Amino acid sequence: MIRRTATIAAVTWTELVRLKVFYFLIIFALLVIGNSFFLARFSFEEEFQMLKDIALGAMSVFSSLLAILATATLLPKDIEDRTIYTVLAKPVSRTEYLLGKLSGVFLLLTLAVLLMGAVFAAVLLLRTQTLLHSAQIEMAALPPAELQAALERIRATGYDPNLFAGGVVILVKAWLLAALTMFISTFATSTIFTTITAFAAYFIGHLQATAREYWLAADTSGFLTKSVLAIVSLVFPDLQAFNLVDDIVTGVAIPAAIFWKTLALGAGYIAVYTALAAAVFHHKEL
Repeated sequence: MIRRTATIAAVTWTELVRLKVFYFLIIFALLVIGNSFFLARFSFEEEFQMLKDIALGAMSVFSSLLAILATATLLPKDIEDRTIYTVLAKPVSRTEYLLGKLSGVFLLLTLAVLLMGAVFAAVLLLRTQTLLHSAQIEMAALPPAELQAALERIRATGYDPNLFAGGVVILVKAWLLAALTMFISTFATSTIFTTITAFAAYFIGHLQATAREYWLAADTSGFLTKSVLAIVSLVFPDLQAFNLVDDIVTGVAIPAAIFWKTLALGAGYIAVYTALAAAVFHHKEL
C-alpha cells in the first residue's frame, strides 16, 4: 500500500510542477526583496517588523492559494482525461489513490513553503548584516558597552526563532486547506465548483471565531440563528487559530503549549477531512 501510494504521490507531484504553479514563488521573492529595499528609510525595529509582517502574510496567502488551486484540479482532471480509470483498473484501491494524490500536494506545499522561507531568511539575513555593519560605523564613537548593546538589539530583532514556528504553522494550515479541498472535490461536479467552494470555506474559516463568539453570546438572537452558527463552527475549520503572525511580528514569543496545540488542531482537521474524502470517494460513481 505504501509503495503504491508513494508512486501516485510522485506522479501527482510531477503533474503539479508542470502546471507552473511555482510562479507563486517568483512573485513572493520579488515582493519580499523589493519590500526590503523600500523599508530602508525606517528604523531597524520598524523595518524588521514590516518585513516580517509582509513576508509571513505573503507566505500564508500564497501557500493557501497554492493548496486550493493545485488540489482542486486533481480529481476533475483525472476523471476528464480518464486517467483515473486506468489507475483504478490496477490493484490500487480508491483510498490509496486519494492518499497518493493528497501526498503529492503535501510535497508540493512543503517545498513551496521551504523555498519561500529560504528567500525570506536570505533577505532577513542580508538586511541584518547590513544594519549591523552600518551601526558599527555610525555608532563607533559610543562606549564599547553601549555599542555592543545596540548590536545585540539588532541581532535579537533580526534572528527571531519564532519565525521557524510561524513557517511550520503556515505549512500545516496549507495542508489543512489541501485536505479540505480534496474532500470538496470528491462530491463536486467540476473544478470551478471545487475552487469556489474551497475559497468560500477559506473565508468562512477566518470568520469562524467571530461567528462562534456571536453564537455563544447569551442575548444576541434566537435559536435558529444560533443553530446555524453552531453548524458553521463545527463544519468549517477555525483558520483564525493558525494566525500567529501578529504575535511573531510584534516580537511576542509563541508559548510551546500554543504551538503544539495549533499543530494538533491542524492534524485533527487533516485527519477528519481526509477520512471524509475517502468515505465519499469510496461510494462515488465514476
